[in-house]
Amino acid sequence: MFELRRLRLLHEFALRGTIAEVAHSLAYSPSTVSQQLALLEREAGVPLLEPDGRRIRLTAEGRVLAAHAARALELDEQARQLLAQAPAEAVRISAMPTAAETIVPAALTAVAATHPHLRVEMTEAPPEEGLFELTARRFDLVIAEQYPGHTRERHAGNVHELIGEDPIRLVLPPGEDPLPLALLRDRPWVMEPVGSAARQWAVQQCRAAGFEPDVRFEAADLTAHVRLIEAGHAVGMLPDLIWGDVPPPVVLTDLPGSPVREVFTAVRESTRGSEAIAAVHAALAGAFAQHRPRR
Repeated sequence: MFELRRLRLLHEFALRGTIAEVAHSLAYSPSTVSQQLALLEREAGVPLLEPDGRRIRLTAEGRVLAAHAARALELDEQARQLLAQAPAEAVRISAMPTAAETIVPAALTAVAATHPHLRVEMTEAPPEEGLFELTARRFDLVIAEQYPGHTRERHAGNVHELIGEDPIRLVLPPGEDPLPLALLRDRPWVMEPVGSAARQWAVQQCRAAGFEPDVRFEAADLTAHVRLIEAGHAVGMLPDLIWGDVPPPVVLTDLPGSPVREVFTAVRESTRGSEAIAAVHAALAGAFAQHRPRR
């Protein structure tokens, strides 16, 4: 019989690719991970890892067992729910920054009222990281977004559920007259870092309007965008969710086509029936539905 904890290590190695990353993710020492994988290899009776230059990689047999390990972990989660032997001690959520600052606090209040003994833990993380770590079982639920024409990768075994749409608007410094996007070709811009879905989408909007944006400022934190625009140093594109219940200190203008980004949650299929996770999801959806930014 294979020991489930060792199968978890093999599953993590298949996802992350290095012993060091597995050790960091699970708070083990690299030597402990190596020792446990060596024990699993002896249990399997075949090589699971092999040299790959200065690194190691899974053998063909290792890839087969890693796939079975993923299914074994799913079955373990399902069995625990069905037998009610493992009530959730905590629901671990990953929230994109705008959700962490606006809808999560209201959702936690709702959960505390309906499930006072349920512990909810939150880590603020970009959607790309959160969705990957959901597959790796670091999180139980992820709040993420996707921009028009930029759908998120669908990891096997994960289920996405839309909780609402978030308008994206052109943002100008306070006191300015609203201007269409095409007339901002000569202005400095603030955008998210290169490679992010938001950056790709925003650049495409500018190109569709007939110009290449002069991106002078890059920041992953959208609060920095607001401060730069408010101070008159840039213009940008931001989702309504960032304003929360506070009136925006800047000028908002609709973009061509009135685009929206989709805000969704993701959970593993094997935990979809969890009462605790369902309660947190419902609270998040309710908090988003009640969100009415003052424009």
